[in-house]
Amino acid sequence: MQYKLLSLISFIFLLSHFVSAQTITEKDSTNLPIIEYSNATPKYEIAAITVSGASNYEDFVLIGFSGLSVGDVINVPGDAITNAVKRFWKQGLFSDVKIFATKIKDGKVWLNIALKERPRVSEINYVGLKKNEIEELNLRVGITKGNQITPNISDRAKKVIDKYMEEKGFLNVLVNVYQRNDPKKPGYVIVEINVDKKLKTKVHQLVFTGNKALNHNQINKVMKKTNDNNWRNFFRTKKFVREEYEKDKKAVIDKYNEIGYRDAYIVTDSVVPFDSKSVSVYLTINEGKKYYYRNIKWIGNTIYPYDYLNAILNIKKGNVYNHKNLMARLETDDDAVAKLYQNRGYLFFQIDPVEVHIDGDSIDFEMRMYEGKPATINEIGIKGNTRVYEHVVRRELRTKPGQLYSQEDIMRSLRELAQMGHFDPEKIKPDIQPDPENGTVNINYELETKGSDQIEFSAGWGSTGIVGSIGLKFSNFAIQNLFKPETYRIVPQGEGQTLTLNGRTNGQSYSSVSLSFLEPWLGGKRPNSLSASIYYSAQATVSDRYAANYSNYINQIGYGYGYGSSSSSYSTLYQSEIDPNKFMRTLGASLGYGKRLSWPDDYFVFQGELSYQLFMLGKWYYMPPLTDGNFNNFSLNLTLSRSSIDNPIYTRRGSTFSLGLKITPPYSILNGGKVNGKLYSDPTMPNSDRYKFLEYHKWTFTGKTFTPLTPDDKLVLMGRAMFSYLGHYNENARSPFETFYMGGDGMSSYTSYGTDMISMRGYSNGSLTPMDPKIGSPMGYVYNKFTMELRYPLSLEQSATIYALTFLEAGNCFNKISQYNPFDLKRSVGVGVRIFLPMFGMMGIDWGYGFDKDNTGKISGSQFHFVLGQEL
Repeated sequence: MQYKLLSLISFIFLLSHFVSAQTITEKDSTNLPIIEYSNATPKYEIAAITVSGASNYEDFVLIGFSGLSVGDVINVPGDAITNAVKRFWKQGLFSDVKIFATKIKDGKVWLNIALKERPRVSEINYVGLKKNEIEELNLRVGITKGNQITPNISDRAKKVIDKYMEEKGFLNVLVNVYQRNDPKKPGYVIVEINVDKKLKTKVHQLVFTGNKALNHNQINKVMKKTNDNNWRNFFRTKKFVREEYEKDKKAVIDKYNEIGYRDAYIVTDSVVPFDSKSVSVYLTINEGKKYYYRNIKWIGNTIYPYDYLNAILNIKKGNVYNHKNLMARLETDDDAVAKLYQNRGYLFFQIDPVEVHIDGDSIDFEMRMYEGKPATINEIGIKGNTRVYEHVVRRELRTKPGQLYSQEDIMRSLRELAQMGHFDPEKIKPDIQPDPENGTVNINYELETKGSDQIEFSAGWGSTGIVGSIGLKFSNFAIQNLFKPETYRIVPQGEGQTLTLNGRTNGQSYSSVSLSFLEPWLGGKRPNSLSASIYYSAQATVSDRYAANYSNYINQIGYGYGYGSSSSSYSTLYQSEIDPNKFMRTLGASLGYGKRLSWPDDYFVFQGELSYQLFMLGKWYYMPPLTDGNFNNFSLNLTLSRSSIDNPIYTRRGSTFSLGLKITPPYSILNGGKVNGKLYSDPTMPNSDRYKFLEYHKWTFTGKTFTPLTPDDKLVLMGRAMFSYLGHYNENARSPFETFYMGGDGMSSYTSYGTDMISMRGYSNGSLTPMDPKIGSPMGYVYNKFTMELRYPLSLEQSATIYALTFLEAGNCFNKISQYNPFDLKRSVGVGVRIFLPMFGMMGIDWGYGFDKDNTGKISGSQFHFVLGQEL
């Protein structure tokens, strides 16, 4: 009896569940029609469909989503109703779904879809996380204010947070997502995400077994992100992250493959908790045998003979098998086999290295290649250029429609676009669209325009008080558009020319102005440049009375090199004591022409420049032996340079070399060694005659190389060598202009265009400039300098390029070439930072320590140097 009663109850329960699943519900038997659940379900035509309980959605959207339509003939109950309910449940946006038959008449049925929406999020609160962690997770978890929250969304949020915290080294994190009704907003909930990080999980130890070819330290070194607490890993992360651990295991096998163990694999690995905050990692490795290359055969080659391909591949019989090196030599290296073909137009070239025979520890390869046909460039597109005229961009490209495809030409085009300075060099990339069917290729260069015009406002403090300067640099000037007002943005723009204006002053004692212009493509057809500049500076000094008082003050405190040695009270009086009759004025102009050469390669440029300077001195005692008179400097400057750097701001690879010769006519030879009847050797010859026309020959060499030290090309080693010599035609007419002033930051509060400022970090300004025994003033005629600088970028964004550096530097300056000793060097080390802002140019600060004595006879020691525009 009990068994029968239990069976009856079960039957009634199952029947009620079935009715609910059909969801044709009778809420009130007095108002709703009765649905008969029999074997022969009746069919009805849907007369109308209404929706209730979903105010945030349009009715027609929900009706359409249900799959039911007015006019449909359906079984009631039946599959159409069941499938409609399933669709709503699957969406996850509703906590209750029912479909009512509100009326049945004359073979028609009226339906109501009754829904209950899940709550929406009014507020999200995190517990147990830092501010920066919350900011990052907000973008990942998928819970958004105003949107609905479902169980799936909550579960996904937990998984996202779990993974994120695991990346941070927290393996035991506990995440809970709570919801509570918002009393201020009906239908809304406040979501609270509670994260219990526990302790960060670190690697206690790494245990390797089965390894013979690689020792423990070698494997440890390969595992970049999974490191134990060993002194060798002092600067490496110790946290355990599962995702990074899997990558490190693959890296171990890749390392074995590089040294010939192609069959190496990890037999077992386990991560065992050591304590509450660390784990031990155990790896068992099967190294297998070591393999070697034996025979290499080329299949399908018609362009290059097999012996030439073997030379390019550079893998000899008997070499240790190295899969990574093999693929690099075939495809990715700059001089790889694939690049060889692609540079001749064979874009569709393919090569597949196949192991055809293994005999003991030796492997025979067949290099099966498909050369295809050369691809012709069809169209060249330029996207993202909003700054310069399109022809200015196109003239820099090495790829032209109708030419054969060349990977080398594309890379060179990318370099030239970066050198223009109008586009973000980190965002320049080619979009290559091959069309194998027609044997053509379209190339689109994707650019991101950046501002390259610069404005400089600066102020400095020198012995004469505050020096203010303003500079404007327009790098997209267009002189052709002077009479086209629509092209003006302060100045006419569009042609990629450079116009620079600078002005400096500190009131009465110093002022200077300069104007320069550069056309990089003279005539618009060839990369031949035209440059012109004009400048003027005027500097006055104090009266004899002030100078005498100042000398007494200096004698009391001791003499030193550099600027800023006077007291503030003397500097305050300086401006009021200016004597306009004691001055140095400089007027100069130059005109230059540059031509890109095709031999030895087209990275070479030859430049010639004619320049003239007029130095006007009146009672100027700061440049002995010259005090009064006008002195003319007419010179020809010839420069042969080569530059192959990839990026003008943060350079990763390439080099620059420059060899220059600046010469004047040998007046002392042309005039027979006499001026106004007096020989140059005659000490009674006035200096105003001796130096009326300056004569010299100036030799300059500068070389820089850039070498990336890491696979991502971020850590870069820069090496630099500099040498310059100012020579003379006549010992008695050695030029006091164009000399070198070495030490410090290489900047001067003033410039008179008469001296080259040479930086040397770790030493104060000018402190390495030797005394000229003949005139009793610091004056250098030859110098050399060597630098090694390690750079690492902190930001490569368009808005600001920032990198840190550390340097070793050595150099010295000499008064005569006979005193020159390339091994007599002043040494320094230091660190610094650079920031490049498109609007202001390069800025930075360095700290250097000079190990040697400067010209004061003291160890230089610690020095700070500021950088504004120039390179140290």
